[in-house]
Amino acid sequence: MGTMLAEAGQVLLSPMILCFALGMAAALARSGLSVPEAAAKTLSLYLLFAIGFKGGASLAGHGVDGSMLGALGAGVVLSAALPVVAYGLLTVMTRLSQTDAAAVAGHYGSISIVTFVTALAVLQDRGMSSEGYMVAVAAAMEAPAIVVALWLAARGTASGTGGGARMDATLWREVMLNGSIVLLVGAFAIGAATGQEGLAEIDSFIVAPFKGVLCLFLLDMGLVAGRGLRQARGVLGAGAVGFGMTMPLIGAALGLLAAMLVGLSPGGAALLMTLSASASYIAVPAAMRVALPEANPSIYLTLSLGVTFPFNLVVGIALYAEIAHRLIGG
Repeated sequence: MGTMLAEAGQVLLSPMILCFALGMAAALARSGLSVPEAAAKTLSLYLLFAIGFKGGASLAGHGVDGSMLGALGAGVVLSAALPVVAYGLLTVMTRLSQTDAAAVAGHYGSISIVTFVTALAVLQDRGMSSEGYMVAVAAAMEAPAIVVALWLAARGTASGTGGGARMDATLWREVMLNGSIVLLVGAFAIGAATGQEGLAEIDSFIVAPFKGVLCLFLLDMGLVAGRGLRQARGVLGAGAVGFGMTMPLIGAALGLLAAMLVGLSPGGAALLMTLSASASYIAVPAAMRVALPEANPSIYLTLSLGVTFPFNLVVGIALYAEIAHRLIGG
């Protein structure tokens, strides 16, 4: 227990987490601090490209095998199953409508790529390596959760107690051609095609500056999360906030089970746990705006970005890494 607390303390005192805390504190204090939207978008594009390229280069040295296919399959199954678990938990812990509960559930089956990137940085600091193809697993976990969330909403429509869900060409385009996923998968493909030689050519661009860029991005995320919490007062009850901190632990436990079944390394298991514990605030909100316009964004955005995202950064990632190390790494 002492080791786990020490590791958690190290993560809390890392520049990345402290930058997030600074942003949140500034927003809650109504400071004028802000990151220009164009700069924030540039930072996110850099992070997606860097992590995708490095993951692809790692895969080039590893090759496609049964372990990769098993991890991809586990990711897809988790993405489809977690919204069902989240929906059931929401019906017990909150009084949300079926439409809002379905929309929230979709966020918790999908993933937060920024939480994933932060976990990679934390694992690197701990000296824990992971399978390069985990970035492909992250990309595979986006769409299934959205489909299941719409199915859950449609069930509410059938019983006459929920809103409608539209599964049309516009929605499929929103899901499959979401900019963050296109860049992540595209950079992964480029990295896989060029391998370690390609990585060496741009090493000074995507390796050395990575953590500094992540610090600035998390500063902006802290500002966004703080503003969301400030504006959503009265919208979320204690049950919803409790869900936002309970569901990540359930997701992480299911992610750990799946990681053990497919034989991931401790680092890979920690990443799958992190993916399963995270909640989307980019791809799924965009899809929900198209498919479930009746759902309240103040609920699903505040839960995913204002509650679960900070929980994972402050507590979750260190906890998942330590559990994976103890149970799988020996």
